[in-house]
Amino acid sequence: MLVLKPHHGLFLITLLAGLLIAVSSSSWFILWMGLELNLMSFIPLLSSSENRYPAESALKYFLIQALGSSSLLMASTLSLFMSKAWTSIVLLSLLLKTGAAPFHFWLPPVMQGIDWFQCFILMTIQKIAPISMMSLILTNLSSLTLISSSILSATVGALGGLNQTLTRKILAYSSINHMGWMLAAISVNEQMWAIYFMAYSLITLSVVSIFSSKQIFHINQVLTTNIYPQTTKMMLFLSLLSLGGVPPLLGFFPKMMMIQEFMSSQLSLLWLSILLASALLTLFFYLRVANSSLMLSSLKTKYSLQTNLSNFILSSSLLNMSPALYPLLLLISY
Repeated sequence: MLVLKPHHGLFLITLLAGLLIAVSSSSWFILWMGLELNLMSFIPLLSSSENRYPAESALKYFLIQALGSSSLLMASTLSLFMSKAWTSIVLLSLLLKTGAAPFHFWLPPVMQGIDWFQCFILMTIQKIAPISMMSLILTNLSSLTLISSSILSATVGALGGLNQTLTRKILAYSSINHMGWMLAAISVNEQMWAIYFMAYSLITLSVVSIFSSKQIFHINQVLTTNIYPQTTKMMLFLSLLSLGGVPPLLGFFPKMMMIQEFMSSQLSLLWLSILLASALLTLFFYLRVANSSLMLSSLKTKYSLQTNLSNFILSSSLLNMSPALYPLLLLISY
């Protein structure tokens, strides 16, 4: 489970307050202030007195976010002289803040040095304000930038996670890959990215909670750590498969809705093909962790087929639960 320290409460409140200010503001200046309040509230959450790695990650995160904020201010100044090009500069600064490719270089090192609770906030909550801002500034020029970043994010996230053995870096590249899908969802409509983001957040919370409760930071720990009860092992297996978009789990339905929107909106099929191919590659390193959690009982290459009644009942209930959420997603979209 995710553990909250006593001093986290105030900073979480101000973090959410900055997020609400940035999302609900109609002024670019107030919106920028909301982003800065959100940033300055998240930095203390990253710091820790136990070791130097969280402090190093906090410094890296601060420098990157400060660069994105300064670029945003520079773009607002350039809007007086270049009324058409300034939106692309704003979009690039927002892509830097979210960790989308080609500005993804900071996300895996930062996530490697922080705890699971901070990782979850960084992968989900910290992306809401920049993504909502992107949906407001789409023009023909910025749409081309958005498409390029979406394709690069999907490709980099899929290829970058193939040779990773650290679970936090695997989830970091997974976040970059899903960022490509969310950027594509922005091009479709605003409701679509909200649906995709909610499904991604729920699945990520499930995976991060299990990794945090068992303190799993490497793939080998999945083999050496006794993940009991068996229901927890099955939950990890199904959550990873859902993160990869395997039907009929919850992660499959946002991707299916995206495919339908691409077809009905007559968007580029090449773009969609790259997104689907990247999803297959990410499924490979999800399965590498999921297979270890379910099938292998020790370091020996001996399969222990755990097909008892409780695992079967749990897997059946989860498989039947996620399609029940599909009408709810459709209701939100309309």
